Amino acid sequence: MSNKLPLIGEPAPEFKAQTTKGLIHFPHDFKGKWVVFFSHPADFTPVCTTEFVAFAKRYQEFQALNTELVGLSVDHVYSHIKWVEWIKEKLGVEIPFPVVADTTGKIAELYGMIHPGASESATVRAVFIICPQGIIRTILYYPLNIGRNISEILRIIKAFQTAVKEGVAIPANWPENELIGSNVIVPPPSDIAGAQARLEEAKAGKVQCYDWWFCHRKL
Repeated sequence: MSNKLPLIGEPAPEFKAQTTKGLIHFPHDFKGKWVVFFSHPADFTPVCTTEFVAFAKRYQEFQALNTELVGLSVDHVYSHIKWVEWIKEKLGVEIPFPVVADTTGKIAELYGMIHPGASESATVRAVFIICPQGIIRTILYYPLNIGRNISEILRIIKAFQTAVKEGVAIPANWPENELIGSNVIVPPPSDIAGAQARLEEAKAGKVQCYDWWFCHRKL
């Protein structure tokens, strides 16, 4: 199998597939929404089960961000259905999002989800965050034995939406950055006049600056 990875800034590769919620055309069916498209190694495995429960319990938060979840593994759709039923029956959690059946592995190959060094057949824990225009904005990969941090995935979506809306950059650990708290970073000026103007903005209290190239403001 090819290990070519789609890249940030590229259109999400298209496919049609059967899911637990019926046939989907991806990402076409999700136009106008953000999508978290994620793979898991296999159904009926402990770490994957904890992840699906975690995603489901935060589903309303994703919905509030105009974001849909789509899962995938190389298991058959019948396995997906039985596993989803088991989670609801045994753990009391309903899985509200579709799970793609990729029995041929073609979708996993398309998205570079199978890493031979980890497994020849099972998908690693890949996450693709795709914007409403169908462009890949973030790619995350986790090993088979470590579950994902759902809070970080939510943080990335909130951060990207804020960056686009406000025309700013987002600091580390936002909204609890060690230097600027919940503030956001103002893009640095690209010439001397802009640098001088930025310092004047700081004097007027419009922004806060460590220097002309490192300024921030409240939302």
